[in-house]
Amino acid sequence: MTIFHENLNILWGSLLIEELIRNGSNYFLISPGSRSTPLTVAVARNPGAEHSIIYDERSAAFQALGYARGTGRAAVLICTSGTAIANYMPAVVEASLDNVPLIVLSADRPPEKIETAANQTIRQSKFFGEYVRWSFDLPCPTEEIPPSLVLTTVDQLVHRSVSHPRGPVHLNCQFREPLAPLSRNISKSYLGQLEKWQQDSNPATVYHQMKKSPAREDLKQFSEIMNQSTRGLLVLGRMNPEVDYELVAQFAQRSGWPVFADILSGHRLGNHLDNLVTYFDLMLLAPDTVSRINADTIVHLGEQPASKRYLQFVDQLAPSHYILINNHPYRSDPMHRVTWRIEADMNTFLLQAIPELGTAMDKPLMNYFRESTRRLHELIDKSLCQGSALSEPAVSRLISQNIPPGHGLFLGNSLPIREMDMMGDSGCNGISIAGNRGVSGIDGTISTAVGYSRGLNKPTTAIMGDLAFLHDLNSLSQVKESDLPLILIVINNRGGGIFSFLPIAGFENVFEKFFATPHTLTFEHAARMFGIDYHLPANKADFLDIYKSLINSGSSAIIEIRTDRQENYRLHSDIFSRIISELDKLK
Repeated sequence: MTIFHENLNILWGSLLIEELIRNGSNYFLISPGSRSTPLTVAVARNPGAEHSIIYDERSAAFQALGYARGTGRAAVLICTSGTAIANYMPAVVEASLDNVPLIVLSADRPPEKIETAANQTIRQSKFFGEYVRWSFDLPCPTEEIPPSLVLTTVDQLVHRSVSHPRGPVHLNCQFREPLAPLSRNISKSYLGQLEKWQQDSNPATVYHQMKKSPAREDLKQFSEIMNQSTRGLLVLGRMNPEVDYELVAQFAQRSGWPVFADILSGHRLGNHLDNLVTYFDLMLLAPDTVSRINADTIVHLGEQPASKRYLQFVDQLAPSHYILINNHPYRSDPMHRVTWRIEADMNTFLLQAIPELGTAMDKPLMNYFRESTRRLHELIDKSLCQGSALSEPAVSRLISQNIPPGHGLFLGNSLPIREMDMMGDSGCNGISIAGNRGVSGIDGTISTAVGYSRGLNKPTTAIMGDLAFLHDLNSLSQVKESDLPLILIVINNRGGGIFSFLPIAGFENVFEKFFATPHTLTFEHAARMFGIDYHLPANKADFLDIYKSLINSGSSAIIEIRTDRQENYRLHSDIFSRIISELDKLK
């Protein structure tokens, strides 16, 4: 490996980038700037580096977040000094709360420039506070500091990003002039310290991940609780990409318990589980659900579901046993009902737990869920598939029925993820699905979808609301430049449709202006500005024709769906009423 060393800044930059690549972090998202020149030059010169140039640091950070959601590996962000680093904050917070690896390399001014009114200079040390797993200030390059410091610092940086709990890390790199690769003498003895490292291809420090497994007596107690329970529920939340999809399915099947699968779990839209309760969120509309189900034990794998009704159900149910299994130490218990928290590597836990399980399920309860699922499936199809009008829930239904195997699906927050969770058909298999549910913001939706598609290396469909689309409009440049097809489906109800479902909607004097935030914008000209194909379907048949044509052509495009917020609320209210009536017939 050639290490460039025109001067110490260039040398340290080369070491940083090469060591990141040796650790498996080889995708760099670079935002232009001067102070970061030694880092950018090192990426440009290293043949093992993949890169994207993104002028907006906020968009770059969200693309890095999406990439990590698709791969389980951290992408590397590079920015200059000053306010550039501040634009990373929303994505760093999302990554931190959802345990997604992310690496930030921020270039910084030397210490003598801090608090002197020097241009483009702020305090960057520990900038992200408690939202990063680790941060370190790399001093200005000098021969008084051995180059091994640079290498082992990078190794620690990567290790901390992927060690549980995974998350973002930050390396703040101070540089004095010269920033460009201008020749300045470096002593032969200093360069000689790198000879052994250059002859190898491994990192200077190799970290081995230890997979935490439950103690034998804890596993025995866990299996006894499951095997003795006759009215249990299995809840599948979202999990990181390294969790074995088939192992989770085997555990679910072996338990025989009804399965409540969150939309981001990877199991909600597949029809491979006989005991999957596809429309559990809608079933929880019925006022007698708690007494009808009356579960004594809940076993929960992964993160919290998107369903608010599920959380309310758990709070009312107050089961004797609520066992939550995940690979990090965080509480993850918004209703304070968890009775036993098991921290373990998910795959290791499942491998050990599956052989211990028997099946002692109350058959009438499972029969109730199966009959409810059948009836709700027919009711939703009848409600959404009759007629030609294209509604918001119909979009989710149609996408879930027509997205091809091997594709990715990214769901924006507010209504899109809830619509798919409620109305999505379970008939599709083989798709990867993600969303930003760490903080559940609407920012960075387009750029995260671009990164997710790149991480998966698959064509991807993204569904988002109009406000989320407007919030991230400049990221359409990433869609145009991506070599992977991304179909952006934008639900334009001219405002914040989710607020129509909240109590504030009853206060007309403030609701429309301050919460619904109405606008008159449409998106054809935005598509034209960025050179992206645009479609405005007139009805369901037109929408399906457009969507299938884009899938077959492998083209990126924007499909705008124009709807009415009040009509959407009325449609949901009607479907909800019919669901409650249908479930009431099963008494």
